[in-house]
Amino acid sequence: MDEIDKRIVGILCRNGRETLTNLARSVGLSVVGVRKRLNRLIDRDIKIKALVNSENLILALIAMEFEDAEAIERMIQKFKDCPRIIKFFITVGSYNVFALVFADDYHTLESMSLEKCSLRSQKGLRKFEIYPIQEVHYDPFIDLRIVQNRDREIAPCGVFCGDCKRYLANKCAGCPATRYYRGKL
Repeated sequence: MDEIDKRIVGILCRNGRETLTNLARSVGLSVVGVRKRLNRLIDRDIKIKALVNSENLILALIAMEFEDAEAIERMIQKFKDCPRIIKFFITVGSYNVFALVFADDYHTLESMSLEKCSLRSQKGLRKFEIYPIQEVHYDPFIDLRIVQNRDREIAPCGVFCGDCKRYLANKCAGCPATRYYRGKL
């Protein structure tokens, strides 16, 4: 990535919908030149996508210690399509996995740490702590996996929301990938 590519990426980070004409004017190239560079960047180095404002959601960081790499891999595979998990981070130290998650409200966040669908209920987990995020600084927009087709009965993790006591008591918005979801997204 040369200096012009970095300038293009910087502009797109501020506004992913910037026009090719404005990009070309800003970096001193033709529209065709910017298009070629942008296509090359998209093929190799960048992804342009919509982000969601997190100010109306509950975000939390979950710290977990698993007994071994196999337990971590099982958990990651089980939750790979979970729309509530924004990112998993594998680390070194006392906690070896962190997850950034979202919930529609605090009841749903509590369900995410108590129910069958929770990360806390995974085999091989030794320690679990959940930290609701109170403030997001610099930029509240985050990358969420918004599920458009909600006709599933069973959540991607294999859990059925329809008979969950917390869901039935309106203390959980349900899984965003199922027809039971009654949340904000």
